[in-house]
Amino acid sequence: MGLSIDDSRSKSHRRTHQVFLLANYVLIGGATSCAFLALALRLVPSLCGAFFILLHALTVAGAVSGCCAAAASAKSSGRWYGAHMVATVLTAIFQGAVSVLIFTRTSDFLTELKSYVREDDGALILKLAGGLCAMIFCLEWVVLLLAFVLRYHAFVGGNNDSGARNATIRSSAKVQDEDLKDWPWPFQV
Repeated sequence: MGLSIDDSRSKSHRRTHQVFLLANYVLIGGATSCAFLALALRLVPSLCGAFFILLHALTVAGAVSGCCAAAASAKSSGRWYGAHMVATVLTAIFQGAVSVLIFTRTSDFLTELKSYVREDDGALILKLAGGLCAMIFCLEWVVLLLAFVLRYHAFVGGNNDSGARNATIRSSAKVQDEDLKDWPWPFQV
């Protein structure tokens, strides 16, 4: 799960891989920080508070699956990639919604959490958590983009068995071009 990079990859692919891992590590740190801020509100007895903490646990799990997908080989990374994409999209949507809810209805949200902290202190802690939720929301979309780019590089650019796949793609493209030459003028592109 570290930053071990294969030398056969291109420099841009290695850099994208490193940025992807770094973004996932920052995502793990941000989600755990937000979970600890939520625990500082002492909101364990409320159902809404439990879901708030569960959201951050799912964010951490999604980021860990992203690190596992990046460390796995090209053949076995499909399962991790799928789990990472699903978890990241869902948690990004919910993190954005929670962030908007925190900033627009802080006092109502704090009341729903049934916190034992003073209202002024609770509102400040909740706004800090909302800022982290907004940062996590943006970072998760960056991670999704980087995961797509890495998967694209793995499909097109040459991991273990993609050379044969590239030859098939190139030869089929050439055949398609030759077939189009025989078509009448309006159908040629």
